[in-house]
Amino acid sequence: MPDFRPVVHILGLLLVVLGLTMLVPAIVDLTMGEESWRIFLSSAFVTSLSGFGLALATANSLGTSLTLRQSFLLTTLTWVVLPAFGALPLYLGEVSFDLTDAMFESMSGMTTTGTTVMVGLDEKEAGILLWRSILQWLGGLGIVIVALVFLPVMKVGGMQHFRSEGFDTMGKVLPRAADISLMLIQVYVGLTVVAAIAFVLSGMGPFDAINHALTTIATGGYSTRDASFSEFPAAAQYACTALMWLSGLPFIRYVQLVNGSVTPLMRDVQARAYLRWTLYAIAMIAAYRFWQGEVAVERVLRESAFNTVSLFSGTGFGTADVSSWGGFPLLVVIVVGFIGACTASTGCSIKVFRFLVLFEAIKSQLRQLVHPNRVALVHIDGRRVDSEVISSVIVMFTAFVLGFGVLTILLSLNGLEMRAAITASWTAICNIGPVYGHGVGESGAVDQFSDTVKWLMMAGMLLGRLEMVAVLVLLLPRFWRA
Repeated sequence: MPDFRPVVHILGLLLVVLGLTMLVPAIVDLTMGEESWRIFLSSAFVTSLSGFGLALATANSLGTSLTLRQSFLLTTLTWVVLPAFGALPLYLGEVSFDLTDAMFESMSGMTTTGTTVMVGLDEKEAGILLWRSILQWLGGLGIVIVALVFLPVMKVGGMQHFRSEGFDTMGKVLPRAADISLMLIQVYVGLTVVAAIAFVLSGMGPFDAINHALTTIATGGYSTRDASFSEFPAAAQYACTALMWLSGLPFIRYVQLVNGSVTPLMRDVQARAYLRWTLYAIAMIAAYRFWQGEVAVERVLRESAFNTVSLFSGTGFGTADVSSWGGFPLLVVIVVGFIGACTASTGCSIKVFRFLVLFEAIKSQLRQLVHPNRVALVHIDGRRVDSEVISSVIVMFTAFVLGFGVLTILLSLNGLEMRAAITASWTAICNIGPVYGHGVGESGAVDQFSDTVKWLMMAGMLLGRLEMVAVLVLLLPRFWRA
């Protein structure tokens, strides 16, 4: 029988950290004279005590390394257990959330999806707004560490190839996962501080700047305003556009940059493709809007760039209703949403790297058809791509397409009209945020969706955030017998 003690022990430690984090919004509410500080304090106590009990009960597992099976289980349970406890302040607080809504908001936060059921954000207490932002920030940091430490070992979706060159820092391979995680945390915190300063300098208030810095670097998309970024100055929108795009780059490149090596980032074929495709998408949308007769050049370019980058990176902030621009711009943003940002970033969806592998594999297969006796190898940036990487990428694509299709059908069968079902499935599987169609509130909230639809969307968020296969493999009896 599998030994679950190491998994439970790590989960316990993570819950202790989550509980201690709840003290931050508690202090903010206490300072501002809000009564919600008591809710956060009690939630912090329950969460930390639960985590401490689990860690203490499994302390005899210390010193044992995780097996492949345990790594899969830990990765999935982390994004189930932590959102469950993260929902406590929402369920017990003053926002009138039932269990489904509290869990939805927490799961959407931790997976950095950004779809919300909360309306009237402008009037909500500071602690609740800050907690939503913290959930996304923790989720973004967590997925970067998982992507660079756990997923390569589990051979999920081509990550093992990225790891083979991604940890080459200043000519030396980082020796331990702990070293990698520590450096990533330092870079992540540094980028968040830079974002907060940039937002303050661009005209935001300190509280809005901190919250949006947390959710921008995490490419999460939770805002403190119902109108999202449309209420903030143009300077803040330009700053956010740049920060969202930068958050979609591989974080290991920032580690290398901090260590004095700029060459890996400049030569990264994935980063270059991400930049090209982003510019192509912005140009197509802006050109279409000009063709349709819009004449405000600066506003069209700013809105097109902001919303395209927001959806490409999987952040989900908005300054305009993209669906009102016409069918072509909506199609473009849906496509870029499926592509997603770079591998090993806080971004979501299939990722640029996997599309590059897929395109090269297709070209290789076509060359093989023309010259049957020729050995057609797949290369990315001059490096050979192993067959197992190609296989895992194909499996990833297949899982995403099937997952999107099945979820769309299930959502439509549970009351959503087709446009809402398609975009709700897209936003959940790709962890993007906005939903378009009937039943969506003016602020973009999906509070009017049924509980069944919300739970289905939560399942999609979990599957998409953990690269599909990392979750689905747990359903195979053969995996547990292996």
